[in-house]
Amino acid sequence: MTSTASTSLLFQPLRVGAWALPHRVVMAPLTRNRAPGQLPNALMATYYAQRADPRDGAALIISEATPVCPEGHGYADTPGLHSPEQVQAWRAVTDAVHAAGGLIVAQLWHVGRISHTALQPGGQAPVAPSAVRAQAKTYLIETVDGQRVGRFVEVSQPRALRLDELPGIVQAYAQAARNALDAGFDGVEVHAANGYLLDQFLRRGSNLRTDAYGGPIEHRARLLLEVMQAVTEAIGPDRVGLRLSPVTPANDAWDDEPQPLFEYVVRQLAPMGLAYLHIIEGQTGGARDFQQGAQPFDYAALRRAYRDAGGRGAWMVNNGYDRALAEQALAQGADLVAFGRPFISNPDLTRRLREGLPLTEPDRRTFYGGGPTGYTDYPRAP
Repeated sequence: MTSTASTSLLFQPLRVGAWALPHRVVMAPLTRNRAPGQLPNALMATYYAQRADPRDGAALIISEATPVCPEGHGYADTPGLHSPEQVQAWRAVTDAVHAAGGLIVAQLWHVGRISHTALQPGGQAPVAPSAVRAQAKTYLIETVDGQRVGRFVEVSQPRALRLDELPGIVQAYAQAARNALDAGFDGVEVHAANGYLLDQFLRRGSNLRTDAYGGPIEHRARLLLEVMQAVTEAIGPDRVGLRLSPVTPANDAWDDEPQPLFEYVVRQLAPMGLAYLHIIEGQTGGARDFQQGAQPFDYAALRRAYRDAGGRGAWMVNNGYDRALAEQALAQGADLVAFGRPFISNPDLTRRLREGLPLTEPDRRTFYGGGPTGYTDYPRAP
């Protein structure tokens, strides 16, 4: 029997770290490539504000992925959080969200090898754990006949980070977390999923190092854990979340033993007191039952490993959720459900879920780049 809105856990309040959320519907991070010059703008402020009123929108918004340093950029027109100008520009976005009654955290990002020399300072090679080129594409925007035209291209060959460069990476995340609060964000989510830099260090497929940051699980997890320690010390653990994707093949991410890897990671994270863990189940934006290694991934065992180690942060699930599946996940022990693409075309998604209203399908042609079309022009339900 389907629960009513009054009895559904999805619409019940929850304390998550520093935040009192009125319900459990979270807006997942969505890269939209609408920040020319790597600066947030008024159009972005409108977009986030449209989805910020928790009465019909998100209880918590996770911003689009936001690079922590110039080398962290890997896609055209993504807004950074590493310069005073970017911090100031983000303030208009966070002010608009707060004026609508919402909460927003900044997703902190370093793409690592998922980049192109055209997007790197001085046209240099992207950085990575090892000099292994990903079988992946990135997004460039070029001016053709006076018009800005976007296209997907193969990523560039990366170079391996030197050991003496890694402390700077850690500090870039910590400084970006401080910048986020200065910009008016309510907290941060560290992006360690989908084959980007921190995920690249975790996985055997992209990390061939033989020093203290490669080889056994404990070494491959070292950079992520150092980043999380620095970020929680910078702004307090109750304003920090973390995103993981144990088995996604996104951006050529691969590890043949994901279960012990990610169970080790969450056990080490447990004592840090994070506000939440955000888990992408299966293939990002694809099959929920996708697996790597010999056995299907056991997400319940992952959550138990975290709880048994003392982890008290909220458990957020993500990937292909509708209301029925969300209610099932909450009944089985999840705390929050993140919705991505449905929020693109349904700014009032929570109301539609609560009242059983039909959802508008997004126009995939407008996902990346462009202006208001497919971004701020989706209507609310009557």
